[in-house]
Amino acid sequence: MDAQVNNHLAAYTGQRVLVTGAAGFLGANLIDLLKDVDCRIIRLMKTEAALTSLQSRAEIKDVIGDIREAGIWRRVLGGVDVVFHFAAQTSVLVADENPEADFEVNVSPMLRLLETCRLNGWRPIIIFSGTVTEGGIPTRLPVDDTPPDKPIAIYDLHKLIAENYLGYYADQKFVAGATLRLANVYGPGPRSSSADRGVLNLMIRKALRGEELSVYGKGDNLRDYVYAPDVARAFLMAAAHIERVNGQHFVIGSGVGHTLLEAFNLVADRVAAQTGRRVPVRLVEPPRPLSPIETRNFVADSSRFTQATGWRASYQLSAGIDRTIEAYQQQETAVSETAG
Repeated sequence: MDAQVNNHLAAYTGQRVLVTGAAGFLGANLIDLLKDVDCRIIRLMKTEAALTSLQSRAEIKDVIGDIREAGIWRRVLGGVDVVFHFAAQTSVLVADENPEADFEVNVSPMLRLLETCRLNGWRPIIIFSGTVTEGGIPTRLPVDDTPPDKPIAIYDLHKLIAENYLGYYADQKFVAGATLRLANVYGPGPRSSSADRGVLNLMIRKALRGEELSVYGKGDNLRDYVYAPDVARAFLMAAAHIERVNGQHFVIGSGVGHTLLEAFNLVADRVAAQTGRRVPVRLVEPPRPLSPIETRNFVADSSRFTQATGWRASYQLSAGIDRTIEAYQQQETAVSETAG
């Protein structure tokens, strides 16, 4: 672990930290970085089935509860210094099919969290997980934090509403907080619960199983893939520098664009380097018309966040894929040994 990470982890010594969606992809990566700090971590999860035991220096308390219920916030927020709010419904398709249900998961809990803080006089730091697609279709690359927001999907609209609630309550000094709008996150960790999320991770798993990788259309759309532990570090650094980021949103990405075809071929190449067999990568027609958000090009400009916190992505795509392959292979070995 480098000195930059250690310096910012030290800021959490003695702190009480709440992580919502703690069993999910981002929550698990953040807790993995924080677990050896002398602090208290509250892992808030919807079901007990998602619990995993951890060897840690941190004191870990697990709370099972539904973020849609106002009572859960009264149970967990008292005395909390920092909230990392990851819990969400993450499928664009599911949000489009049932906007009301998506609102109840992705918007209402934020308002209940904030109102619980206001009514009780609690003033934690809240760092919220947003998405770069809140901004809509980019008109120029790279994309920084300044273009006006034009969400074109229900999911993105709801993320933006929740973000604006946080910004308002921060401006009113009821809490302190910021939103990190994330590009395409990949890396070690639990599988995404949404079929239309974690696509690069899915491709790595398929390649390890020896399955063909399919790319829709020409595969020429650009994506910014950012490694999950880098993202977790960005959240930790945002809270540690809250005086510089309070009430704002920031685009978080690697700053490097790769076409889908390039990224999938890189997955096939890196898996082949580990296993000795390279799976084919095929261009195929999509099963349904692709939405504009799927055919967009995106590369992040995170320079304003870097200036505020010192954060920058550490992992190039090839190295991040290698680390993810290793993690999945270790998981498979552990499962095999347990089954044996």
